[in-house]
Amino acid sequence: MLGFFRRMTKSKVGIFVGLLLLAVIAIGFAMADLNGLRPSSLGGSGATVATVGDDTITDTALTERIRGDVQQAAQRQPGLDTARYIASGGFEGSLNRAISDAALRQFAQDHGLVVSDRYVDGQIASLPAFQGLDGKFDQRTFEQALARARITPQQLRDDIRRATLTRLMLARTLQASYMPQQLALPYASLAKEARSGQVAIVPTAAFPAPAAPTDQQLQAYYTANRARYMIPERRVIRYAIVTPASVTAQATPTDAEVQAAYRANAARFAASQTRSVSQVVVADQAAATKLAQAVRGGQALNAAASAIGLEATNFAGQTKGQLAAKTSPAVAEAAFGAQQGAVVGPVQSPLGFVVLKVDAVTQVPGKTLEKARPELVAELTKTKGATALGAIQEKIDGGITDGATFDEIVKDANLSAQATAPVTAQGVDPLKPAQPDPALAPIIEAGFAAESGDAPQIVQTAADGTFALVSTGDVTRAAPRPLGEIREQVIGQYKQDQALKAARAVAQQILTKVNGGMPLGTAVAQSGTRLPAPRPVNASRAQLSQMGPQVPAALQLMFSMAPKKARLTAAPNGEGWLIVYLDGIQRGDATNDKAAITGVGRELGQLSGNEYAEQFVEAVRRQVGVKRNEQTINRVRNELVGGATPAPAQ
Repeated sequence: MLGFFRRMTKSKVGIFVGLLLLAVIAIGFAMADLNGLRPSSLGGSGATVATVGDDTITDTALTERIRGDVQQAAQRQPGLDTARYIASGGFEGSLNRAISDAALRQFAQDHGLVVSDRYVDGQIASLPAFQGLDGKFDQRTFEQALARARITPQQLRDDIRRATLTRLMLARTLQASYMPQQLALPYASLAKEARSGQVAIVPTAAFPAPAAPTDQQLQAYYTANRARYMIPERRVIRYAIVTPASVTAQATPTDAEVQAAYRANAARFAASQTRSVSQVVVADQAAATKLAQAVRGGQALNAAASAIGLEATNFAGQTKGQLAAKTSPAVAEAAFGAQQGAVVGPVQSPLGFVVLKVDAVTQVPGKTLEKARPELVAELTKTKGATALGAIQEKIDGGITDGATFDEIVKDANLSAQATAPVTAQGVDPLKPAQPDPALAPIIEAGFAAESGDAPQIVQTAADGTFALVSTGDVTRAAPRPLGEIREQVIGQYKQDQALKAARAVAQQILTKVNGGMPLGTAVAQSGTRLPAPRPVNASRAQLSQMGPQVPAALQLMFSMAPKKARLTAAPNGEGWLIVYLDGIQRGDATNDKAAITGVGRELGQLSGNEYAEQFVEAVRRQVGVKRNEQTINRVRNELVGGATPAPAQ
């Protein structure tokens, strides 16, 4: 309900605290993979970009942090690269979070807040990213995951420790705030507000088609709009996949192995017996004896148990071992030593004295070797296949450790090497757009986590044990497509922009007249261009909230302007310009809507919690002391964008 309110209250408060907590706390407590992790912001070698109390943040550490932030942000915004991230303010955000992380860590140390190694180990062991196929922590999986993320175990521990300390210091502040009803009422009433107005469009289609640009004009337009034609960084990812099918020959069991497995599991395939049993547990032996006599005299076990306030429990189709696990070995021994229909007991058990009745006895015939063969072959194939895959993986891992190249490892392990086309981090070739192959997603992710020249790495790609040897090949840095390749596209966009300029000039004239007192319809009629007549628009904030992110631009503008005024906004899809005029506002009243007031109070409380948390972080930074080295900061910023001024974000 408060989507409109959040848009109205966008500020560095929510952005700063939200990013701080989501980027830090999520690492330790909700991480399902390692995409959000990065090397610690502290330490490293190189020039100092900031001094935080007794600690320093180096240019190396800041660069690594920003690269990690870009990688994480690119998952939400495909095509994002470092230059665009920095142009949109990401550099300062990453630096501020690094400084705040360091300040909070030092503040925690100064006040005796400690996170034990045992707790950190427990968090690491519980993360799905580090678990094997059996759901338990796996050391090899742990090492491979850290290698893909390019972080060390110590850096991971530092991140989890810092995340835990941040949660301890800030989480309660964020969660415990609530806005009083008197303060929430005006905002709850705001949600019921309605507005009415008019909208006129000045479409580009109403103007003559612009002339084609000269070569000089086209080149100038292309240069000024280079960011529009930017192709994200592309990489060729080399890989070799090893699947269970590739070790079929080694995994197929011999007849001798099947026979040996049959002999080793003789008890499993021998004839057996299951029994269905009803039992009653009685605390007193005398009462149990009396119950057993009543049942032997012909009374049903359930009825006899019910008469003394107890209830029978039924166990159907149990082997002796299964029954022993659910009751006790003594009870199972007695049950399997009696005939069908017999009443047994009382038998002493850990819970009391048991009276039971053998309801049914079922003979399960044994399995001959031939009948058991399909089952044994499947089990042996799976076991031998896993062993064979493990042997290949161990051999490849040894080659990586010894410093062998991708080609050398592939040749030595007799693998089949493949390579992707130059693709983005999303697995798409921008020059030949197509749906990315989901099976290659972990391979491409690993290829973009490394750099060209890094050692190959092993990546698990499927739950059946399939893995791939991955190496990063040629890297094509982000750059605009050459004008010669997209000349017609650029000409079309040049003409569209010229048409938009012509339409804007007319729209601006109309806007000036309307804000000078002329009715919108009259101003449109006197524009000198044949334009559609204005149309009325009526909406409430509740309707806007229901639309979510699909709110039309004209309605968004109408709910952010003063009455009896007109404003200008772009029409969708570059079709022209919209002139929005607000006639009036119908105020809402939520006095009698207690649910709305309560909901708004809760959401406003969250915003105030963010305010408190920001003030706490700022106070910590002041107490610890922060000194920035602007010269080094500017150098790092320029190096990350290639020494050029970054293009504005689109």
